[in-house]
Amino acid sequence: MNTIPAQEIKRRGIAAVDDAIGKGDVHVIRNNQPQYVVVSEERYQALIAAEDEAHYGRVKAALGEVKAGRIKNFKTAGELLKAIESGAEG
Repeated sequence: MNTIPAQEIKRRGIAAVDDAIGKGDVHVIRNNQPQYVVVSEERYQALIAAEDEAHYGRVKAALGEVKAGRIKNFKTAGELLKAIESGAEG
């Protein structure tokens, strides 16, 4: 794990992060625990793109379930809760 103490950032400023980020994501340690993660802009954009792709995949799968008729609609939240409690939610 690529780490840097928060005190080092306080002492040296962003230069401390600049030195560490070349080795990968930087975990900032505060009170002997990882508290923050600093990532490069390139890594951040890749994470956002991966998250978006996963989201679209889940939506596409859900739409496939709707089109296949495997989705059951409930008129009220109470009906849904009853179905869940009885084990008949599908």
